[in-house]
Amino acid sequence: MSCKIRYTDVAFAYPDGTQALRGVSFELGHGEHVALLGPNGAGKSTIMLLSNGILMPQQGTIEVGDDKLSKETLVPIRQRVGLVFQDPDDQLFMTSVFDDVAFGLLNQGLAAEEVRVRVHEALQAVKLEQIAHKAPQDLSFGQRKRAALATILAMRPDFLILDEPSSNLDPRGRRDMLELLREIDHTILLATHDLDLVWELCPRSIIIDEGLIVADGPTEELLRDEHLLEEHGLELPNALRYS
Repeated sequence: MSCKIRYTDVAFAYPDGTQALRGVSFELGHGEHVALLGPNGAGKSTIMLLSNGILMPQQGTIEVGDDKLSKETLVPIRQRVGLVFQDPDDQLFMTSVFDDVAFGLLNQGLAAEEVRVRVHEALQAVKLEQIAHKAPQDLSFGQRKRAALATILAMRPDFLILDEPSSNLDPRGRRDMLELLREIDHTILLATHDLDLVWELCPRSIIIDEGLIVADGPTEELLRDEHLLEEHGLELPNALRYS
């Protein structure tokens, strides 16, 4: 089974006429950690929502492994592509962390023992196994971010699509998230404005602006190009600015 995501000449416009993507093409290979960068409104969120069929391309194709995204392939693609939203409260709605992580597994009809094992593995991966019994609203924001990630990890997807995983975290929570993502061996596409996180975590970066990919290459090369960054609403990471 192929472990790639491929966007080929993908375009998408919203009902209000906003042209979010204008012929976007790129590929994610197995095990890659890739950053998706750009100013607000560049098209990052649209790329993410297209990845598992929340939105459907109006032009071009999206392939996940050997499957081309369509209404007929939504189920197998959503099993392979896990989307983690910026706000964890969009994914946590049960009475306990355990129940939230188990929810998708139970909907797949897995046996109770298999559910228990997967929930334990996912919570252990995000270092929350000791508070599985707690209600999500009783967790810190950083813990809720990790719990939301656990709900996806438990599904054992091949690909993780993450929206601003470090946003609104305090320094300790940000370090915890960085170390967690560094340990994950999934293929990751990570949309963020946190260029220091990108510098440490993602060997490759894609820059998008006004619905077009304007750069795709080694993070170290792109994030050292101050003119490129300024032209597309980005700034040098602190790691370079103060070095």
